[in-house]
Amino acid sequence: MKSQNSVTTGFRNKGRVQQKSFVMLIVFLIVFIVFSIGCSVAIGQVNISLGDTFRILLYKSSGMRLGSLDGISQASFADIIWHIRMPRALMSMLIGAGLSLCGVVIQASVQNPLADPYILGISSGGALGATFAIMLGFSIPGILGQMGVAVWAFAGAFGAALLVLAIANVKGKVTSVKLVLAGMVINALCNSFSNFIVYLANNSEGIKTVTFWTMGSIASATWDKLPLVAVSICAASLFFLTQSRILNTMLLGSEAAVTLGISLNQYLRIFMLVSAFVTGIIVASCGTIGFVGLIIPHIVRGVMGSDHKRLVPVSILFGSLFLIWADILARTLIPQSELPIGIITSMIGAPMFMYMLMKKGYGFGGK
Repeated sequence: MKSQNSVTTGFRNKGRVQQKSFVMLIVFLIVFIVFSIGCSVAIGQVNISLGDTFRILLYKSSGMRLGSLDGISQASFADIIWHIRMPRALMSMLIGAGLSLCGVVIQASVQNPLADPYILGISSGGALGATFAIMLGFSIPGILGQMGVAVWAFAGAFGAALLVLAIANVKGKVTSVKLVLAGMVINALCNSFSNFIVYLANNSEGIKTVTFWTMGSIASATWDKLPLVAVSICAASLFFLTQSRILNTMLLGSEAAVTLGISLNQYLRIFMLVSAFVTGIIVASCGTIGFVGLIIPHIVRGVMGSDHKRLVPVSILFGSLFLIWADILARTLIPQSELPIGIITSMIGAPMFMYMLMKKGYGFGGK
């Protein structure tokens, strides 16, 4: 009896230690994200000291009630920090969080460690919509017309995701294999139509614009574009943070889920639609940024395990951190120039993913 009590006490103590470590990790990541945002708005073609940066941010974010700009060497620094770099840093944080979140959810939903937010043909659908708007000059009248390419990109991305779900639902329930295969088909179809439009348009300037857009860029981030992205990603994050039990069940497969009294088919559709909506917003805002939704869940899963109660929040925070620093590299790697952020994420992500594939004993779920 005493030995049984000691074992129970040992498990409880171990659980408390793990919970405490998890909370400390979350706090550390949040603090590091705040510090990274400060670095992001301080570093650039015009270097501004961290002290001046945080003074400007405090003054502007408080509505000019806290602190002052006295002693700032150049008046233009405040405009650079607040109107150019701060929206960009926040957009990087949000996009990284959204892509990582969708990567975790889609990998669990289709039970495929190679899945990422673009597996459903969302990126190619967004590229098709953007190509359609850029090369053929189509616009939407009214308020939506002011957003131009972004509206068409979102329409293409979300439309492609809906088409994939419709194809996967033909003659029976949606399965992970059917989703992946339908995504590959729609991806190829959208790419072929994009190339067809580019070929017919014969517009060299348009081709450059389409090429840069498909590489991904956060250079166009402004305060006006942040609310829609922030609300979408925050709402999706709150939703999926409450779905850890279902996501864990999805890893077990449909047969195990039936024994637990859970019908995964309905959850699969809901999760795919929410992920498609978030990814469509991201693609419309900054183009296609690869590898974030693929490698971040892998890295976090290898450290934290496959329990989505911890995997989801850590992936969200680590994805934010990753893309903030990727954006810093994109702006500073080549002097007096800027690389599309999609190139940076691919240059970092591809070798990292190859290493994880070759690492002995690595598998889905970190086992």
